[in-house]
Amino acid sequence: MAPTFCVSGGRALQGTIRPAGNKNAALPILAATLLADAPCRIENVPHIRDVETMLALLQHLGALVEWIGPNTVQVDARPAEPRELEREPSRSRPGIENAVALADVLEVAHDGDADRALFADAEGRVIDGDQVLAACAIALKEDGVLERNTVVSTVMANTGFLQAMRKAGIDVVESKVGDRYVLEEMLRTGAMLGGEQSGHVIFRHHATTGDGLLTAVTFLSLAAKRGCTVAELASVMRKFPQVVRNVSVTHKERLESAGEVWEAVRGVERELDGSGRVLVRASGTEPLVRVMVEAESEADAGAHADALAAAVGAALR
Repeated sequence: MAPTFCVSGGRALQGTIRPAGNKNAALPILAATLLADAPCRIENVPHIRDVETMLALLQHLGALVEWIGPNTVQVDARPAEPRELEREPSRSRPGIENAVALADVLEVAHDGDADRALFADAEGRVIDGDQVLAACAIALKEDGVLERNTVVSTVMANTGFLQAMRKAGIDVVESKVGDRYVLEEMLRTGAMLGGEQSGHVIFRHHATTGDGLLTAVTFLSLAAKRGCTVAELASVMRKFPQVVRNVSVTHKERLESAGEVWEAVRGVERELDGSGRVLVRASGTEPLVRVMVEAESEADAGAHADALAAAVGAALR
């Protein structure tokens, strides 16, 4: 039986939270003040640009923000209300202005250290690293500057990405999951473009690791250059529904020799008949086996993933 975490509501929260003193600790707590029905005093908040930006956003929404100590800020979000961010034209950076205008409404999301970037289009649909990588690879090939006619991705790349690369005549080299493994394959093959679904994209002409800001600027600049929206850019590939199940096991080291698991995998692959794929692999850091299934529909992918997860659990627990 999978671990269960239950939350029982109905009681008001109270108490004290002291952030660790870095942006990764402070930013989520500052954002959470929007949910409070009383003023919040947060201590140990660093004076850095990301924090100042978050406080400016809260003020824009109507919250009352006041520094009441060297590293203590008080936020009263009761007056806040939803509103759109204003778009200010940029005379000094017309490329960025054009990209935002062409993309209409979009969102860019970074992780804590901003080495990844994901996007959302005007309809709120997520554009992941596979789609960004596909759009950039095809654009570079069309411009005649895709080194070795090769892009590096991981074993978790969406089936739609692989199909789009085949259609464009671009070679794909698969690595293990993780940007370090993507870079290893890029160095081995001479490829200058690589990445993974999580939003790590490496443009080796400019950097040797993922850079979320570089990814965002490159993707938006491509939209501006092509005169299209980010949704249209992402449409170079069809994203197959992908379902992942993490199965807690006792003996993940026995996966390779678990014949019943691989027989179940072959059975699912026969049913998919080329319209999806299956990946079963042991986690490198946790007592888990990850089961990933892609199919024409999310319902089919989920059903197959559940069946395989049950087979893995039965064989390795």
